[in-house]
Amino acid sequence: MTGPLPRFLADCLAIILIDLLLAGDNALVIAMAVRHLPQKQRRFGVVFGAAAAVALRVGITIVAAQILNIEFIKLAGGAFVIWIGVKVLAEAESPPPESAAPGRLLQAIWYIVFADITMSVDNVLAIAGASHGNDWLILFGLGLSIPFVVFSSTLLTVIMERYPVTVYLGAAILGKVGGEMMLTDPFVARTLHPAPVIVYSGEAAAAIGIVVIGRMLGKRSRKA
Repeated sequence: MTGPLPRFLADCLAIILIDLLLAGDNALVIAMAVRHLPQKQRRFGVVFGAAAAVALRVGITIVAAQILNIEFIKLAGGAFVIWIGVKVLAEAESPPPESAAPGRLLQAIWYIVFADITMSVDNVLAIAGASHGNDWLILFGLGLSIPFVVFSSTLLTVIMERYPVTVYLGAAILGKVGGEMMLTDPFVARTLHPAPVIVYSGEAAAAIGIVVIGRMLGKRSRKA
């Protein structure tokens, strides 16, 4: 069977697998961003943040190839992801508040949207390639990523609540992701030409740095 329908179904399956494989980093950012929101607001933050980020992905899919070539985009995005990891880890040992301060939910949603967009170039490019230019398949793939990311981030949030040590692991992973983004930014690659071993070392340093700095800030905050 080589007709249009089998090809369409095969493309749908490829997009589903892509969403499953690439949803992890985005789900981790969302889980970390909403961890200190009150329980009632977490679900809203997760759903709205993921939906807003995916809506923006639809707009940038058309220029996905050009996004990779814009200097400083990944550099700034990677630094932001690392900052999220440090900030969340500094609050890791603080009990979640009963009620959120005004604007805290919107702040979490902003973290989710910005970090998701800067981390989603691989997802966007993969979906754009698997769709073979079919706009409906692009919308299907990006829309399907919403429930995948929402479910994964909700599960990660529950795990972090039950096993607080996983917050440190999550922060370290964000450090690794942020370090990789910064070191593979077109400006950094063109200027420094980092070898693979340098990239790996930078990822490890960012992961360790987040844990160390986050714990130091957390201890200072508790003393204050």
